[in-house]
Amino acid sequence: MTKTEHLPKLAAGSMRIIPLGGLGEVGRNMATFEIDGKILIVDCGVLFPEETQPGVDLILPDFDSIRARLDDVVGIVLTHGHEDHIGAVPYILRLKPDIPLIGSTLTLALVEAKLKEHRIKPYTLTVAEGQVEELGPFSLEFVAVNHSIPDALAVHITTDAGTVLHTGDFKMDQLPLDGRLTDLRAFARLGEEGIDLFMADSTNAEVPGFTPTERNIGPVIEDVISRTKGKVVVASFSSHVHRVQQVIDAAAANGRRVALMGRSMVRNMGIASELGYLNVPQGVLIDHKKALKLPDNEIVFMSTGSQGEPMAVLSRIASKTHAIEVGEDDTVILASSLIPGNENSVFRVINALIKLGANVVHKANANVHVSGHAAAGELLYCYNILQPRQVMPVHGEIRHLVANAEIAKKSGIADADVLVVENGAVIDMKDGVARQVAQLDIGFIYVDGSTVGTITDADLKDRRILAEEGFISIFTVVEAATGNILVGPEIHARGFAPDEAVFDDIIPGIQKALKEAVEAGNSNSYQLSQVVRRTIGRWVNTKHRRHPMIIPVVIEA
Repeated sequence: MTKTEHLPKLAAGSMRIIPLGGLGEVGRNMATFEIDGKILIVDCGVLFPEETQPGVDLILPDFDSIRARLDDVVGIVLTHGHEDHIGAVPYILRLKPDIPLIGSTLTLALVEAKLKEHRIKPYTLTVAEGQVEELGPFSLEFVAVNHSIPDALAVHITTDAGTVLHTGDFKMDQLPLDGRLTDLRAFARLGEEGIDLFMADSTNAEVPGFTPTERNIGPVIEDVISRTKGKVVVASFSSHVHRVQQVIDAAAANGRRVALMGRSMVRNMGIASELGYLNVPQGVLIDHKKALKLPDNEIVFMSTGSQGEPMAVLSRIASKTHAIEVGEDDTVILASSLIPGNENSVFRVINALIKLGANVVHKANANVHVSGHAAAGELLYCYNILQPRQVMPVHGEIRHLVANAEIAKKSGIADADVLVVENGAVIDMKDGVARQVAQLDIGFIYVDGSTVGTITDADLKDRRILAEEGFISIFTVVEAATGNILVGPEIHARGFAPDEAVFDDIIPGIQKALKEAVEAGNSNSYQLSQVVRRTIGRWVNTKHRRHPMIIPVVIEA
């Protein structure tokens, strides 16, 4: 049975909205809209794993509710090109490659490059602000919004059931680097026409006031570079075109050249430059291998790894496993915000870099990054302009959603019309009124190497046990008739104790327990292996206060 078979039937003329990710978390943003048997998807992103999810590469939205209905999907609207909004596209197109992708020029270029690595050639429709497209029963109008990546779009969805304005990620920078403002005139016009449901970015809803302008960052980066005697390493998101532009400009102003480090950084900035979103002065960019031969005071390395990812460039520099070495006179700039859950990894990298002697500049000690998300003042501004009938905060942890909801209420929206829901909430809209009618059980879909969805929470629990508690294996050969031990017990451990002689105390106990079990009639190998597991498990817990993974093997002879 699929997850949706128990749901109430969608009434004629009603639209069903189901967020499949992005609520209660920062990442894997995805929502489905269904009316008249057709489905529209807005965004399809990934969530990056935390330390409690060892071995996991990516976490996808739970596609299960639409897996059997992909033929009904009229398109996937991508609001902008960040991984938490486009990263899962290859995995849904594996299931049905001809689902149309709708997005701006840069967004589609970034996702097409990603899909090329998966050997998928997509069907795409390029749209721009002010454009209106009809997809089945959905009329879509695209609105320019400002974010930390160029070409971001909000989408206004009109159906027979009502209207929805979905912001994607946005802020209201009044002096954007690319001159592209959030289109408040369009917001006001849509508000006058009537918005039934406003789905608003909540990521910065706890932050008072207004998000500072990006223009404040450039002079700070230039000042840091000008004062650095040695090499400079700047770590940022591989899609943050504006930040890379500022680093290139600051490097050029100080007579330095820039080497892009990390496959995704090289790929994305190549696309941005080719499309005209990144302006690179002649001769500033240099291949990273040639850059290593330049004097330290002539180079800036622009790298990935601002979130402490173990295999990214910055982490490898910190662990001295990369060709770039940092020490005294060198500066490392972390030009990004901390994604919740990454704090420990980032601080570990910062500490390692400082230990190597580098000067580390980050958001906590210098103004080297501003957020790409609207703060509380900007959200209130939007509510007052739009005056939506109802609100459903999206994109953020529960604290962000609740903070956004409180702002909506302060603007005059009734409590009953503010929908703070979880992933899997089933929202039905009819005659412009949205109400939750059910709740789906939404899980995590883990990508582990080349496997998708085969790793379970139980597997991750086993991995955590192996990492934190260690592993003990016990091999024994028992004479079935008498219970006499012919071989063993041979005990081997990893990550438990430095000397396996520690098990000498429990071996007699295992021998005794096995003999008693055989005498009591427990003669098959499974029963005897469980006797071994319980015996050594109690001993380990009582004597060592540990809970390692225990693998007993008992063979009868």
